[in-house]
Amino acid sequence: MAMTTRTKRTAEERTINFTQKNIANLPVPEKGRVEYYDSKVPHLLVRVHATGKKTFMLYRWHQGKPVRLSISAHGDGLSIEQVRKEAEKLNAEFAAGKNPAEQRRAIREEMTLDELFAIWMKQFAKPHRRTWLDDQRRYDNYMAAPMGKKKLSWFTPDRVRSWHQRLTTQQKQRGQDGVTIASGTANRALALLKTVFNQAAPDRPNPCRNVRAFREVSRERFLAPDELRALYTALASPETPDDFRDYILLSLYTGARRSNVLAMRWCDVNMGTQVWTIPADQSKNGAIMRVPLTAPAIEILERRHKQASSMFVFAGTGKAGHYMEPKRAWGTLLKRAGIADCRLHDLRRTAGSVMAAQGTSIHIIGKALGHQNPASTQVYARLSIDPVREALEAASKAMLEAAAAPPKVIPFRKTGSE
Repeated sequence: MAMTTRTKRTAEERTINFTQKNIANLPVPEKGRVEYYDSKVPHLLVRVHATGKKTFMLYRWHQGKPVRLSISAHGDGLSIEQVRKEAEKLNAEFAAGKNPAEQRRAIREEMTLDELFAIWMKQFAKPHRRTWLDDQRRYDNYMAAPMGKKKLSWFTPDRVRSWHQRLTTQQKQRGQDGVTIASGTANRALALLKTVFNQAAPDRPNPCRNVRAFREVSRERFLAPDELRALYTALASPETPDDFRDYILLSLYTGARRSNVLAMRWCDVNMGTQVWTIPADQSKNGAIMRVPLTAPAIEILERRHKQASSMFVFAGTGKAGHYMEPKRAWGTLLKRAGIADCRLHDLRRTAGSVMAAQGTSIHIIGKALGHQNPASTQVYARLSIDPVREALEAASKAMLEAAAAPPKVIPFRKTGSE
C-alpha cells in the first residue's frame, strides 16, 4: 500500500538534506513530535520530540502494513553517513522480501550472555569444575557489566577482540590504586568466555574463535629478606586484622595456593600428624595434596581452633562460607610495609625461593608447592613427606629469622580511597 496523497505531500514539504548542521537546527515542537525526511535515502526520517530528542528512523510499508524501525538517536555517535548506510541496508532487506522488524523481535526474544552463563554454571561449571567460584568471580568482574545484557547474536570475533583488548587498559575494581588488569587476567577471562560458548551454545559459531590471547611474560617476583622483615613488622601492627594476618602467615608457611588457604577446612587438618590434606576436587592438578604443617603454622591453627565456629579455618559471611581474597587489605599492608609490585600469589613464590636459598632440591620444592608436570610427576610420587616437612620447616625458620631485625615501616595514613 502506498502513502496517502496527504501523507506524501506532508513528507515532501518536510524533506531536507540530512547534515549535522541541518539536523541540529531543526525546530523543536511545543508538543508531540515532527518528522523530517532525508532527500537522499528513501524512507529515512528524523523524528523530533518536544523534549528535544531526535531519533533517526526508517518508515515504510511492507505487505500492506506500516513498519517503523529505529536506527539511532542523534548524538549517539553515528555519523549521518553511517545512518544512511544503515537505512540503505534496511531498504535492501525490504526489497528482498524480508522484514527487519521481525528479525529484531526475534533478537529481543533471544538469550543474553547473562542467561547463557547462568545455564552454563548450573549444567557444566558447578557439577564438573572445581574452579566454579573463580569462574563466577571472573564473570562478575570482567564480563557482566560490559556484555551481560547483550544478545548472543551481538557477539562477533571483532567485538570480543575489542573487549579483550580494553580489559588491559582498565584499572582493577578493587585493590591497589592505579594497577591495571594484567594480560594473564584478560586471557583467563577470554578463555572462560570461549568455554561458555563451546559448552552451553555448541550450535552457534564461537565468537572467541580466532581471537588471539596476549603473550604472557612469566612472573618471577618474590619477597627479598628485607621485604620479608618489613612485611612481618607490618603484620604485627595492631591495625592488621587477625584473620588477615593469619591468612598471610599460613600462606607463607605452607606455600599453598591462596584459593586453598582461603577454603581450608578443619576436617582436612590433622593436628596429630601435623598434615593438611587438600582433597583432589580442590587441588589444581586434580590430585590429593598432603601439606606438612610447620610449628609456626600449627601454632596459628591451634589458636584459631579454640575459637572456631565454622567448618572453615577462615570463616566468611558470603555464599562461599569462607574468607574471600583480601585484596584491599593486601594493598593497605604493602603501603605500610613500603613494598611495591607484590601480589598475593607472590607469597607462594616467596616460600619456594626461601626453600631454594636453603639448598632444597627442585624436586622437593615442587612437591612442597604441589607442582605437577609430565617430567617430574613420577619423581614426586616416590618422595616421602619427611623431606618436604624439613624443607618447609627450614623455610619457616628462615622467614622468622629474617623478621628478627625489622626495618623502618612507612606509617600508613588513611585516605578516602582506602
